[in-house]
Amino acid sequence: MVKLSGSILAANLSNLESEIKRVEKFIDEIHFDTMDGHFVPNLTFGYPLIEAVKNCTNLPIDVHLMVTNPEFHVEKLKDYDIQRITVHLETTYHIHRLISRIKEYGFEAFVAINPGTPLYLIEEIIPFLDGVLVMSVNPGFSGQKFIAKSIEKIKTLKNWKEKYGLNFSIAVDGGINETNADVVSSAGADILVMGYGIFKNNNLEQFSKLLKK
Repeated sequence: MVKLSGSILAANLSNLESEIKRVEKFIDEIHFDTMDGHFVPNLTFGYPLIEAVKNCTNLPIDVHLMVTNPEFHVEKLKDYDIQRITVHLETTYHIHRLISRIKEYGFEAFVAINPGTPLYLIEEIIPFLDGVLVMSVNPGFSGQKFIAKSIEKIKTLKNWKEKYGLNFSIAVDGGINETNADVVSSAGADILVMGYGIFKNNNLEQFSKLLKK
């Protein structure tokens, strides 16, 4: 069954607790984008907000590091009550070592790849991963249009799972909404990361029920 991950980047941050309470019964986890203003042009959430979110909900938290120095941030996060750390392949020379460190600290380890990054670059580390996050927009801002070519990556990852007998999750982040969520999940996605599609969705209850049938 597909899971919904609510990206708080699209939430009303002036009233974050009520925003999370409003949607939490319809979603499966919280997606927390940490951006440094270098790897991506935007600058977003730091560690105190992770603690604030944990005080608002019991939902699992995925910290998505869109930063140029992920090793530093993984060390800072090692004592936080989160479920997953997602790091970008494009930000480190030593992805295997970084993934090993994340798992050593007891977190799920996902690798994210940008729209312009070919899948073959992660093929060697796939057996070590808990999941792959396919960026279906260029990272940095909410509200962008879904890049249709991402569907090919999702299908390829699904084929790899079947071909090699692997059990990693396929997550997709960017431009997903009511018009394309079923296509993305049918292609093989297990986790749909949605900002506007969750926090700005006036039919979230119905959408969640239909997607999870």
